Amino acid sequence: MHRRHFLATLAAATALPRATWADAGNPAFLAAARDASGEHALYGLDGAGGALFRIALPARGHAATAHPTRPEAVAFARRPGTFALVIDCTNGATLARLTPPDGRLFNGHGTYSADGAVLYTSEVVAEGSQGRIGLWDAARGYTRLTEFPSNGIGPHEIRRLPGSDTLVVANGGIQTDPADRTPLNLDDMHPNLSYLSPDGAALESVDLPDLAQNSIRHLAIRSDGLVAFAMQWQGAPSDLVPLLGLHARGGAVRLCPPAAPESGAMKGYAGSIAFCPSGAEVAITSPRGGRVQAFSAPDGTPVWSLARADVCGIGPDLAEGGRGFVLTDGAGLIAAAAEGQLRPMARAAVAWDNHLIALG
Repeated sequence: MHRRHFLATLAAATALPRATWADAGNPAFLAAARDASGEHALYGLDGAGGALFRIALPARGHAATAHPTRPEAVAFARRPGTFALVIDCTNGATLARLTPPDGRLFNGHGTYSADGAVLYTSEVVAEGSQGRIGLWDAARGYTRLTEFPSNGIGPHEIRRLPGSDTLVVANGGIQTDPADRTPLNLDDMHPNLSYLSPDGAALESVDLPDLAQNSIRHLAIRSDGLVAFAMQWQGAPSDLVPLLGLHARGGAVRLCPPAAPESGAMKGYAGSIAFCPSGAEVAITSPRGGRVQAFSAPDGTPVWSLARADVCGIGPDLAEGGRGFVLTDGAGLIAAAAEGQLRPMARAAVAWDNHLIALG
Protein backbone atom coordinates (compact mmCIF):
# COMPACT_ATOMS: atom_id res chain seq x y z
CA MET A 1 0.00 0.00 0.00
CA HIS A 2 2.77 2.40 0.85
CA ARG A 3 4.47 1.71 -2.48
CA ARG A 4 1.22 2.18 -4.43
CA HIS A 5 0.53 5.43 -2.58
CA PHE A 6 4.05 6.68 -3.36
CA LEU A 7 3.74 5.85 -7.05
CA ALA A 8 0.33 7.50 -7.26
CA THR A 9 1.67 10.64 -5.60
CA LEU A 10 4.66 10.69 -7.94
CA ALA A 11 2.43 10.29 -10.98
CA ALA A 12 0.17 13.09 -9.80
CA ALA A 13 3.13 15.38 -9.22
CA THR A 14 4.60 14.75 -12.65
CA ALA A 15 1.18 15.35 -14.22
CA LEU A 16 0.90 18.85 -12.76
CA PRO A 17 1.45 21.58 -15.36
CA ARG A 18 4.83 23.25 -15.00
CA ALA A 19 5.10 27.00 -15.05
CA THR A 20 6.40 28.51 -18.29
CA TRP A 21 7.36 32.00 -19.42
CA ALA A 22 3.71 32.48 -20.42
CA ASP A 23 2.90 32.49 -16.70
CA ALA A 24 5.19 35.52 -16.34
CA GLY A 25 3.49 37.36 -19.20
CA ASN A 26 5.81 36.15 -21.99
CA PRO A 27 8.36 38.95 -21.59
CA ALA A 28 10.40 39.87 -24.65
CA PHE A 29 13.24 41.41 -22.64
CA LEU A 30 14.86 41.57 -19.22
CA ALA A 31 16.57 44.77 -18.08
CA ALA A 32 18.01 46.11 -14.84
CA ALA A 33 17.30 49.69 -13.81
CA ARG A 34 17.58 52.25 -11.04
CA ASP A 35 14.23 53.70 -10.00
CA ALA A 36 13.56 57.36 -9.24
CA SER A 37 13.73 56.45 -5.54
CA GLY A 38 17.29 55.15 -6.01
CA GLU A 39 16.26 51.51 -5.64
CA HIS A 40 17.42 48.87 -8.10
CA ALA A 41 15.22 46.31 -9.82
CA LEU A 42 14.96 43.78 -12.63
CA TYR A 43 12.16 44.41 -15.12
CA GLY A 44 10.41 42.13 -17.57
CA LEU A 45 9.33 44.07 -20.66
CA ASP A 46 6.98 43.20 -23.49
CA GLY A 47 7.90 43.80 -27.13
CA ALA A 48 6.57 47.37 -26.98
CA GLY A 49 8.56 48.26 -23.88
CA GLY A 50 5.73 47.89 -21.37
CA ALA A 51 6.64 46.59 -17.91
CA LEU A 52 5.22 43.15 -17.15
CA PHE A 53 6.94 42.77 -13.78
CA ARG A 54 9.36 44.53 -11.47
CA ILE A 55 11.51 42.60 -8.99
CA ALA A 56 13.66 44.44 -6.44
CA LEU A 57 17.42 43.85 -6.36
CA PRO A 58 19.68 44.42 -3.35
CA ALA A 59 22.13 46.57 -5.33
CA ARG A 60 22.86 47.69 -8.88
CA GLY A 61 22.30 44.99 -11.46
CA HIS A 62 24.16 44.54 -14.71
CA ALA A 63 22.94 41.76 -16.98
CA ALA A 64 20.57 38.82 -16.60
CA THR A 65 20.03 35.45 -18.19
CA ALA A 66 16.79 33.56 -18.65
CA HIS A 67 16.17 29.87 -18.15
CA PRO A 68 15.29 28.28 -21.52
CA THR A 69 11.98 26.80 -20.32
CA ARG A 70 11.15 27.79 -16.74
CA PRO A 71 10.16 31.38 -15.88
CA GLU A 72 13.39 31.89 -13.93
CA ALA A 73 15.95 34.62 -14.43
CA VAL A 74 19.36 35.12 -12.89
CA ALA A 75 20.16 38.77 -12.18
CA PHE A 76 23.88 39.50 -11.87
CA ALA A 77 25.45 42.23 -9.80
CA ARG A 78 27.52 44.86 -11.54
CA ARG A 79 31.09 43.62 -11.75
CA PRO A 80 32.98 42.81 -9.68
CA GLY A 81 29.98 41.38 -7.88
CA THR A 82 29.31 39.04 -5.01
CA PHE A 83 25.68 38.13 -5.69
CA ALA A 84 23.54 36.62 -8.40
CA LEU A 85 19.84 36.17 -7.66
CA VAL A 86 17.76 33.37 -9.16
CA ILE A 87 14.28 34.84 -9.43
CA ASP A 88 10.87 33.26 -10.04
CA CYS A 89 9.48 35.77 -12.52
CA THR A 90 5.88 34.71 -11.90
CA ASN A 91 5.84 35.96 -8.32
CA GLY A 92 9.15 37.73 -7.66
CA ALA A 93 10.38 35.14 -5.18
CA THR A 94 14.12 34.63 -4.80
CA LEU A 95 14.74 30.95 -5.43
CA ALA A 96 18.46 31.09 -4.69
CA ARG A 97 21.12 33.65 -3.92
CA LEU A 98 24.43 32.62 -5.45
CA THR A 99 27.71 33.67 -3.88
CA PRO A 100 31.05 32.97 -5.56
CA PRO A 101 33.58 30.89 -3.62
CA ASP A 102 36.20 32.62 -1.49
CA GLY A 103 38.63 34.53 -3.64
CA ARG A 104 36.25 34.69 -6.61
CA LEU A 105 34.07 37.50 -7.96
CA PHE A 106 31.18 37.42 -10.39
CA ASN A 107 31.81 39.42 -13.55
CA GLY A 108 28.30 40.44 -14.53
CA HIS A 109 27.13 37.74 -16.97
CA GLY A 110 26.08 34.11 -17.27
CA THR A 111 24.25 31.64 -19.46
CA TYR A 112 22.39 28.32 -19.21
CA SER A 113 23.12 25.01 -20.89
CA ALA A 114 20.77 24.16 -23.73
CA ASP A 115 18.61 21.96 -21.50
CA GLY A 116 18.66 24.44 -18.60
CA ALA A 117 20.27 21.95 -16.21
CA VAL A 118 23.48 23.95 -15.67
CA LEU A 119 24.09 27.66 -15.13
CA TYR A 120 27.49 28.97 -16.22
CA THR A 121 28.76 32.16 -14.58
CA SER A 122 31.55 34.52 -15.61
CA GLU A 123 34.01 34.91 -12.72
CA VAL A 124 37.52 36.09 -11.89
CA VAL A 125 40.05 35.21 -9.24
CA ALA A 126 40.10 38.43 -7.24
CA GLU A 127 43.88 38.58 -7.05
CA GLY A 128 45.24 38.55 -10.57
CA SER A 129 41.91 38.50 -12.49
CA GLN A 130 42.46 35.03 -13.94
CA GLY A 131 39.20 33.97 -15.56
CA ARG A 132 36.95 31.22 -14.30
CA ILE A 133 33.63 29.78 -15.43
CA GLY A 134 31.50 28.63 -12.51
CA LEU A 135 29.04 25.76 -12.94
CA TRP A 136 25.84 25.58 -10.88
CA ASP A 137 23.29 22.76 -10.73
CA ALA A 138 20.13 24.54 -11.91
CA ALA A 139 18.16 21.29 -11.70
CA ARG A 140 18.89 20.86 -7.98
CA GLY A 141 18.71 24.16 -6.17
CA TYR A 142 21.68 25.86 -7.89
CA THR A 143 24.35 24.19 -5.81
CA ARG A 144 27.91 24.80 -6.97
CA LEU A 145 29.21 21.96 -9.13
CA THR A 146 32.70 22.98 -10.17
CA GLU A 147 34.63 25.58 -12.14
CA PHE A 148 37.14 25.69 -14.98
CA PRO A 149 39.44 28.33 -16.54
CA SER A 150 37.95 30.79 -19.03
CA ASN A 151 41.14 30.58 -21.12
CA GLY A 152 42.06 34.18 -20.37
CA ILE A 153 42.09 37.13 -18.00
CA GLY A 154 39.02 39.13 -17.05
CA PRO A 155 36.17 37.28 -18.78
CA HIS A 156 33.02 39.32 -19.09
CA GLU A 157 30.13 38.09 -21.23
CA ILE A 158 29.67 34.38 -21.91
CA ARG A 159 27.15 32.96 -24.38
CA ARG A 160 26.30 29.61 -25.88
CA LEU A 161 26.47 28.75 -29.57
CA PRO A 162 22.95 28.01 -30.87
CA GLY A 163 22.02 24.35 -30.93
CA SER A 164 24.97 23.28 -28.80
CA ASP A 165 26.55 23.60 -25.38
CA THR A 166 29.74 25.17 -26.73
CA LEU A 167 30.49 28.29 -24.70
CA VAL A 168 31.76 31.53 -26.22
CA VAL A 169 33.75 33.69 -23.78
CA ALA A 170 34.78 37.33 -24.13
CA ASN A 171 38.05 37.43 -22.20
CA GLY A 172 38.65 41.15 -21.75
CA GLY A 173 42.33 40.78 -20.92
CA ILE A 174 42.38 43.42 -18.16
CA GLN A 175 43.81 42.66 -14.73
CA THR A 176 42.14 44.91 -12.16
CA ASP A 177 42.63 45.84 -8.53
CA PRO A 178 39.90 43.90 -6.66
CA ALA A 179 39.23 46.86 -4.37
CA ASP A 180 38.61 49.66 -6.88
CA ARG A 181 38.82 48.11 -10.39
CA THR A 182 41.95 50.08 -11.27
CA PRO A 183 43.49 48.49 -14.41
CA LEU A 184 46.92 47.03 -13.65
CA ASN A 185 48.18 45.67 -16.98
CA LEU A 186 47.15 48.01 -19.79
CA ASP A 187 50.60 47.79 -21.35
CA ASP A 188 50.52 44.00 -21.31
CA MET A 189 46.90 43.10 -22.13
CA HIS A 190 45.93 39.96 -24.00
CA PRO A 191 42.18 39.85 -24.76
CA ASN A 192 40.78 36.89 -26.63
CA LEU A 193 37.59 35.29 -27.85
CA SER A 194 37.49 31.69 -26.65
CA TYR A 195 35.30 28.70 -27.48
CA LEU A 196 35.04 26.14 -24.68
CA SER A 197 33.42 22.73 -24.42
CA PRO A 198 30.88 22.20 -21.60
CA ASP A 199 33.63 20.58 -19.52
CA GLY A 200 36.08 23.44 -20.05
CA ALA A 201 38.29 22.20 -22.88
CA ALA A 202 39.57 25.04 -25.06
CA LEU A 203 38.28 24.35 -28.58
CA GLU A 204 39.43 27.52 -30.31
CA SER A 205 40.80 30.93 -29.38
CA VAL A 206 41.32 34.09 -31.42
CA ASP A 207 43.08 37.25 -30.33
CA LEU A 208 43.97 40.70 -31.66
CA PRO A 209 47.77 40.85 -31.82
CA ASP A 210 47.77 44.29 -33.48
CA LEU A 211 45.10 45.70 -31.15
CA ALA A 212 46.03 44.13 -27.83
CA GLN A 213 44.55 47.06 -25.88
CA ASN A 214 41.10 46.53 -27.38
CA SER A 215 39.27 44.72 -24.58
CA ILE A 216 36.70 42.20 -25.86
CA ARG A 217 33.67 42.68 -23.62
CA HIS A 218 30.24 41.79 -25.03
CA LEU A 219 28.79 39.25 -27.43
CA ALA A 220 25.91 38.67 -29.81
CA ILE A 221 25.48 35.38 -31.67
CA ARG A 222 23.48 34.84 -34.84
CA SER A 223 21.44 31.69 -35.32
CA ASP A 224 24.07 30.24 -37.68
CA GLY A 225 26.85 30.69 -35.09
CA LEU A 226 28.35 33.96 -36.37
CA VAL A 227 29.77 35.71 -33.29
CA ALA A 228 29.81 39.50 -33.05
CA PHE A 229 31.89 41.04 -30.28
CA ALA A 230 32.00 44.57 -28.91
CA MET A 231 35.23 46.08 -27.63
CA GLN A 232 36.44 48.90 -25.38
CA TRP A 233 39.70 50.60 -26.27
CA GLN A 234 42.19 50.94 -23.38
CA GLY A 235 45.05 52.66 -25.23
CA ALA A 236 45.80 56.27 -26.09
CA PRO A 237 42.80 58.12 -27.58
CA SER A 238 42.32 57.16 -31.20
CA ASP A 239 39.60 57.71 -33.78
CA LEU A 240 40.77 54.80 -35.89
CA VAL A 241 40.25 51.79 -33.62
CA PRO A 242 37.32 49.52 -34.62
CA LEU A 243 35.01 48.51 -31.77
CA LEU A 244 33.18 45.68 -33.53
CA GLY A 245 34.51 42.30 -34.61
CA LEU A 246 32.93 39.30 -36.36
CA HIS A 247 34.07 35.70 -36.19
CA ALA A 248 32.86 32.27 -37.29
CA ARG A 249 34.55 29.18 -35.95
CA GLY A 250 37.53 28.12 -38.01
CA GLY A 251 37.77 31.45 -39.79
CA ALA A 252 39.62 34.72 -39.36
CA VAL A 253 38.42 37.69 -37.35
CA ARG A 254 36.86 40.51 -39.37
CA LEU A 255 37.24 43.91 -37.71
CA CYS A 256 34.60 46.48 -38.65
CA PRO A 257 35.67 50.15 -38.62
CA PRO A 258 32.88 52.74 -38.79
CA ALA A 259 32.26 55.09 -41.70
CA ALA A 260 34.74 57.98 -41.81
CA PRO A 261 32.27 60.62 -40.48
CA GLU A 262 31.63 58.35 -37.47
CA SER A 263 35.29 57.85 -36.52
CA GLY A 264 35.70 58.69 -32.85
CA ALA A 265 31.96 59.13 -32.24
CA MET A 266 31.83 56.16 -29.85
CA LYS A 267 34.70 57.58 -27.77
CA GLY A 268 36.46 54.21 -27.78
CA TYR A 269 33.66 52.45 -25.89
CA ALA A 270 31.05 49.95 -27.09
CA GLY A 271 28.73 49.10 -24.23
CA SER A 272 26.37 46.55 -25.75
CA ILE A 273 25.69 44.66 -28.98
CA ALA A 274 22.89 42.82 -30.79
CA PHE A 275 21.84 41.36 -34.13
CA CYS A 276 18.56 42.45 -35.70
CA PRO A 277 15.86 39.74 -36.06
CA SER A 278 16.93 38.70 -39.57
CA GLY A 279 20.62 38.69 -38.66
CA ALA A 280 21.41 40.95 -41.63
CA GLU A 281 22.62 43.77 -39.37
CA VAL A 282 24.53 44.00 -36.11
CA ALA A 283 24.67 47.15 -33.98
CA ILE A 284 26.75 48.46 -31.09
CA THR A 285 25.95 51.23 -28.61
CA SER A 286 28.03 53.75 -26.70
CA PRO A 287 26.72 55.57 -23.62
CA ARG A 288 29.93 57.60 -23.56
CA GLY A 289 29.51 58.76 -27.14
CA GLY A 290 25.71 58.77 -27.14
CA ARG A 291 25.80 56.78 -30.35
CA VAL A 292 24.43 53.70 -32.09
CA GLN A 293 26.27 52.28 -35.10
CA ALA A 294 24.87 49.51 -37.32
CA PHE A 295 26.82 47.31 -39.73
CA SER A 296 25.88 44.67 -42.29
CA ALA A 297 26.64 41.07 -41.43
CA PRO A 298 28.78 39.22 -42.20
CA ASP A 299 30.87 41.70 -44.23
CA GLY A 300 30.93 44.40 -41.50
CA THR A 301 30.17 47.36 -43.77
CA PRO A 302 28.73 50.35 -41.84
CA VAL A 303 25.13 51.02 -42.89
CA TRP A 304 23.69 53.64 -40.51
CA SER A 305 24.13 55.43 -37.20
CA LEU A 306 22.12 57.63 -34.88
CA ALA A 307 22.66 59.82 -31.84
CA ARG A 308 20.97 59.26 -28.49
CA ALA A 309 22.38 60.48 -25.18
CA ASP A 310 23.33 57.77 -22.66
CA VAL A 311 22.14 54.92 -24.88
CA CYS A 312 23.43 51.45 -24.02
CA GLY A 313 20.90 48.60 -23.87
CA ILE A 314 20.14 47.03 -27.24
CA GLY A 315 18.29 43.97 -28.48
CA PRO A 316 16.46 42.76 -31.59
CA ASP A 317 13.06 44.29 -32.30
CA LEU A 318 10.87 41.28 -31.52
CA ALA A 319 7.54 42.97 -32.28
CA GLU A 320 5.55 41.67 -35.23
CA GLY A 321 7.13 43.14 -38.33
CA GLY A 322 10.16 44.31 -36.37
CA ARG A 323 13.28 44.54 -38.52
CA GLY A 324 15.69 46.62 -36.50
CA PHE A 325 16.59 47.03 -32.85
CA VAL A 326 15.18 48.09 -29.48
CA LEU A 327 17.21 50.55 -27.40
CA THR A 328 17.18 51.68 -23.78
CA ASP A 329 18.88 54.68 -22.22
CA GLY A 330 19.63 56.32 -18.90
CA ALA A 331 16.63 58.66 -19.19
CA GLY A 332 14.10 55.80 -19.18
CA LEU A 333 13.40 55.74 -22.92
CA ILE A 334 12.64 52.51 -24.77
CA ALA A 335 12.73 53.01 -28.52
CA ALA A 336 12.84 51.13 -31.80
CA ALA A 337 15.69 51.91 -34.19
CA ALA A 338 16.00 51.04 -37.87
CA GLU A 339 17.73 52.60 -40.86
CA GLY A 340 19.07 55.43 -38.72
CA GLN A 341 15.65 56.44 -37.40
CA LEU A 342 14.55 56.39 -33.76
CA ARG A 343 10.92 55.68 -32.83
CA PRO A 344 10.02 56.09 -29.13
CA MET A 345 7.89 53.24 -27.79
CA ALA A 346 7.70 53.75 -24.02
CA ARG A 347 9.22 55.74 -21.22
CA ALA A 348 9.63 54.83 -17.56
CA ALA A 349 10.80 56.80 -14.52
CA VAL A 350 13.99 54.77 -14.32
CA ALA A 351 17.58 54.84 -15.52
CA TRP A 352 18.02 51.69 -17.58
CA ASP A 353 21.31 49.92 -17.01
CA ASN A 354 23.74 48.60 -19.62
CA HIS A 355 21.90 45.66 -21.13
CA LEU A 356 18.61 44.65 -22.70
CA ILE A 357 18.41 40.86 -22.66
CA ALA A 358 16.18 39.35 -25.34
CA LEU A 359 14.27 36.17 -24.53
CA GLY A 360 13.18 35.52 -28.10
